[in-house]
Amino acid sequence: MNEAHEEDFSQYVARARPALRRNAFVLLGDWFAADDLVQQTLIAVYRSWERLERHDALSAYTRTVMVRLFIDERRRHRWTRELLQNSLPEPEPEPEESARVGDRLALLKALSGLTARQRGLVYLRYWEDLSIEDVAQIMGCSPATVRSSTSRTLRILRERLGGLGTPRHAQC
Repeated sequence: MNEAHEEDFSQYVARARPALRRNAFVLLGDWFAADDLVQQTLIAVYRSWERLERHDALSAYTRTVMVRLFIDERRRHRWTRELLQNSLPEPEPEPEESARVGDRLALLKALSGLTARQRGLVYLRYWEDLSIEDVAQIMGCSPATVRSSTSRTLRILRERLGGLGTPRHAQC
């Protein structure tokens, strides 16, 4: 890669890394694992950098690469990973008084129980606010599959969250 491409890529990484890290955390629920996923994503983008045409508008491409790497990693090592069965030796940190923090912790816990594909759907549809057609293209499936899978995933989340899945204004 020539120096101009190296400089363009370095500038892109400086701009995109914070958002990529936050998005990876939404998928994984762990900052350290999110950093690893961002690194893998940037490596994949770097390998394709010279073939990519619009370096100033790569967020959709990078997001697609990240979600596909996330799902592939979960599929590949499903049976070879060590699963922690016991709680950590330290006590769980106490949630703050604010209900929003408690709701966020409950949501992250509920999300962590979903499959990688289900988390990818929730992330793309509701965090990235993509259309069903865009999600179908990224996930490599039909829009009907996205609709039905999203519906099942939301039902699972509502069951796990209980009253938290209802908007606050609807509880009046």
